[in-house]
Amino acid sequence: MGMTDLQHQILNATVRGILDGPHLSVLATADADGKPQTSVIFVKREGDEIVFSTIKGRRKTINMSRNPRVNLLVHSLPVTGPDFATISGVVELSDDPGGAFHQEMYDIHMGGATPPPEPGAERVIVRLVPERVYVPAF
Repeated sequence: MGMTDLQHQILNATVRGILDGPHLSVLATADADGKPQTSVIFVKREGDEIVFSTIKGRRKTINMSRNPRVNLLVHSLPVTGPDFATISGVVELSDDPGGAFHQEMYDIHMGGATPPPEPGAERVIVRLVPERVYVPAF
C-alpha cells in the first residue's frame, strides 16, 4: 500500500457535481430474503461520504441494520442528459434524537419547509462510505 492509497474511493468531480446540485437519489437495500428494495431519498455530500435521514422501523432502515451494503443511484435534475452515477458502499447508522439533521435536509431540498409531523418517530442518520463508484462514459 502506497501513501496515495485511500480507504475508499474519492467521489470525482462529476459525482460531486451531481450530488451538490439539484438531483434525484434512489437507495437500494436488500430485504431479508435478498429481494431488492428501493426508496427515493434526500441526500447530502460530506466530503467523500453521503448522509441521509430515515426513521427506525422503516423497511430500508431494518434492511440496512441487517445488511449495511447498499447502492445509491444519483441523477442530476432536470433530466437533460445521462448525468448519473451509482455509488456502492457500506452504511453506518446513528441516532438523531432531535431530528435536527432531518430539518437540515429539508432546508437543502425543500426550500426550508418544515417537515411534516412524525409522532413517535425515531430519526436515524445514515452515513454511506463509498467503496465503488460508477459513472457512465458517453
